Amino acid sequence: MDINILLVDDEAVDLEWLRRRIAAGSLPYPLHIAGTANSGFQALKLLEQERVDIILSDIRMPIMSGMEFARRAKEIKPEIKVVFISGHEDFGYAKKAIELGASGYLLKPVEDSELTDMLQSLCETVQQEREASTSATAAWSVVMEELLIRWITDEDSGSRVGKHLQSILHPLLCTGTVAALIEIDDLEWKASELSEDERSMQIHQLAGFIRRYVEENMLGTFFKSQPNQFLVLSSLHEREFPLQLEGLVQAIRTSSPFTVTIGIGKLARDEEQLRESCRQAQAALSMKWLVGKDRLISLDVVEWVPDANTPLPSVDAILDEMLHAIMVYDLVRIDDCIEKMFNQRLKPGRKNEVYDLILRITTKLHADLRQMGESLYELLKWDAYQPLILFQFETVQDIKSWLRRRFFELSEVLYVKKQRQKRKLIEDIMIYVEQNLEQKLTLKEVAARFDFTPNYLGYLFKEETGEHFSEYLNSLKIRRICQLLCDPTLKIYEIAERMGYKNILYFNRQFKQVMEMTPGEYRKKQNI
Repeated sequence: MDINILLVDDEAVDLEWLRRRIAAGSLPYPLHIAGTANSGFQALKLLEQERVDIILSDIRMPIMSGMEFARRAKEIKPEIKVVFISGHEDFGYAKKAIELGASGYLLKPVEDSELTDMLQSLCETVQQEREASTSATAAWSVVMEELLIRWITDEDSGSRVGKHLQSILHPLLCTGTVAALIEIDDLEWKASELSEDERSMQIHQLAGFIRRYVEENMLGTFFKSQPNQFLVLSSLHEREFPLQLEGLVQAIRTSSPFTVTIGIGKLARDEEQLRESCRQAQAALSMKWLVGKDRLISLDVVEWVPDANTPLPSVDAILDEMLHAIMVYDLVRIDDCIEKMFNQRLKPGRKNEVYDLILRITTKLHADLRQMGESLYELLKWDAYQPLILFQFETVQDIKSWLRRRFFELSEVLYVKKQRQKRKLIEDIMIYVEQNLEQKLTLKEVAARFDFTPNYLGYLFKEETGEHFSEYLNSLKIRRICQLLCDPTLKIYEIAERMGYKNILYFNRQFKQVMEMTPGEYRKKQNI
C-alpha cells in the first residue's frame, strides 16, 4: 500500500519545488503525494478527506502557523509523521517542533540527499508500524476472537477471560481504541428466498469485502461477532474513524445488494473502557430502529422526550381522522395521520410498542369498516391478525412505509368500489326513469324510490353524469316525444297528454325551446 505524503507551504514556488523533487525521487517505498496545500486551513481539510502518513510543512505561514497546523493535525491523527521545513536556523523553532513530537526538522535550502534520507527513514517507520499492526491482527486466532466476543458480551466472564486477552489487547489500548459494530441490513427478507447455502455464501462474500476494506484502509482489527454482525476495534483518531466508516457504508451501498448500519462507541484506554465502548456501539446500533439504516450511528443521537405541557392527540382521534381520509381518498391526510401516530411516541429499541400500535390501528379500522359493511382484511387480502412481513422490518421507517402503501391501497380500493356503486346506482336510476318516462316523474319522487334525499341524489347524479337530473329528464322526454311524433296515428295533443303535459301551449313552447321548431313542424319535416 502507498505511503501518502501531504505537502504544505504558503509559497507557491517552494511548494512546487518540493513536489517535483519528491515525485522525481527514487525511494524503495511506494511514496504517493496525497495533496498539496498553501495554508494550514486547506491542509486540515485535505487531512480529513485523504489518508495521510507523512506531512512536510513550512514552519512559518500567515494566519495559521506550521506549528499550529501540526498541533491540529496530531489531534486528528496522533500517529502521523510531521517534518518541518524552515528558512531560519532558530533553536526556538526546533525546540517547539520537538515539543510537538515532530519527526524531523529541515533547513532551507534542503539538499536532495538530506530530503531523501529523511523520507526514507520516515517510510521505514511507517512500514514497521503497519507490519506491527498486521502482526497484532494476525495474532487473533479464531479461539481468541471467540474469547474476545465472550469477554465483551458476558458480564460474568469479563475478568476471567480478560486475563487471557490482556497481552493482545495492550497494543490496541496503548494509543486508545474505538469499537464499531457493523450489521447487515434487512438480511431476513432480502435473503428469504435464498437457500441456506446461497444465504451463507452472500454473508461470507460481504464479510470478506468488509474485512478487506478494514485491512486495506488500516481501520483496525476485524472480528466476526454474529452471522450478520461484525466488530472493528480501531486505534484511529475519534474524528478520522467515523469518516472512514462512512466510506465503508458508501462502498457497500454501491457494490452490494445489501447495505450496512454501523454503531460506534467512544474512545477506550483500558479493558473496562473497551467493554463499555462495545456496549455503546451496540446501543447506538439499536437506534437503527428509530433513526434509520444504511448509515453510521453514534450515541450522540438524542432520544426524544415528550413535552409534558404539550399533550399528544389520542390514537383513536387520529384514527378517526385517518378513516375519514381513507374514505374520501385523501392520500396526503392519510400520510399525515401515520406520521402523527408514530412520531414522538416511540422509544429506541421498543419494537413491541410498534407492534402493539399496529394491532390497535388495524383492529379499530377493521371495526369501523365493519359498521360500513366492509372488511379491512378482505379488502387488503392480508392475514387478519399478524402480517408476518412486519416482523422482518428493521426500522420504524420501513413499517411506516409499508403501512402507508397498504392504507393508500385501501383508500384506492374503497374509492374504486364506491365509484362502481355510484355508477350502478345512477345506471339503476336511469333505467327506472326510462321505464317510467310517461309517468309524471320528479327528482323528489325518484329520490324517495331509492331512499335518498332529493338534494343528495341530485348531487350524486350531477357528479356522475355531468348534468342536472332535470336536464336529463327533459332530454329523455323530448327524445320520446320525437319518437311518438313519428307515429301518424297519434294526435299532437294526445302525445302531450301521454307525456304528462296538461297545457298544449306549454308543451309546444318546451319542445320548440329544445328542437328549435314546433311539434307540427317537426312532424312535417319527417314527411309524416
